[in-house]
Amino acid sequence: MSDGSPHTPDAYYLPVPGGEPGVERFAGTSATVSVWADTMQHGAPPSGLLVRALERLGARPDARLTRVAIDILGPIPVAELDVRTRVERPGRNVELVVAELWTTGDDARAVARASGWRMTTVDTASAEHTVDPPLEPVADAHVAESMDEFWQVGYLQSLDWRWLAEIGCTGPGKVWARPLPALVAGEDMSPLQRLFSVADIANGVGAKLHPSEWTFLNTDLTVHVFRVPEGEWIGVSAETSTGTDGVGMCAGVLYDEKGAVGRIAQTVQIRRR
Repeated sequence: MSDGSPHTPDAYYLPVPGGEPGVERFAGTSATVSVWADTMQHGAPPSGLLVRALERLGARPDARLTRVAIDILGPIPVAELDVRTRVERPGRNVELVVAELWTTGDDARAVARASGWRMTTVDTASAEHTVDPPLEPVADAHVAESMDEFWQVGYLQSLDWRWLAEIGCTGPGKVWARPLPALVAGEDMSPLQRLFSVADIANGVGAKLHPSEWTFLNTDLTVHVFRVPEGEWIGVSAETSTGTDGVGMCAGVLYDEKGAVGRIAQTVQIRRR
């Protein structure tokens, strides 16, 4: 649910009836707007929408997504989008499923693609082991005293933020966040939809460059999920490394309140304004 603010819609996407058979159509709301342009969506809501499609494609109670790689093929407009899915590689124990976001109209084209490996699940509770230590608890985090104007837009205003180590700090940026709107109007988010509706903030959380002087857009994100998250809060610990030729890499760990659930990596295109 949204916080009731007139600036925060109740959902990132509204279903649009009347699309092609087997194709879902959604209208993005102002809660999807990116920090880089008010006509362009932030990468997180489309990631959540693509994961929703992957989960629903041939859904099986004995299998789940384990790794999702999302490629952003171009600016994702704040407009109506079609979601198209296919099984790329069927299998009884391991399968590869694909979802794409397409613009609509005469110049329709794919603007984002997600491929997800889905594996059957078995009980391995007796062998559970987590490499990354837990993130400091939500209770130890704080609301930022001020987020400067570059972060006061669209999608970033749709999150409830609790900071442990803020943007630009020495070492990884660390934050707890939860989306206030629904992903799709009238629906509850699944745990993985919630995770991916937040995960793409890693690039911003781990940034060392200020957006008034630099742009740093990620062209992709790859998330490996070894445990399905629980609860409303998603934790992110991330830091971006910058090379000498305009390319960077953000790497981080994703959490729920019990501990780490997976890792994320993003390629970043870095340009001076």
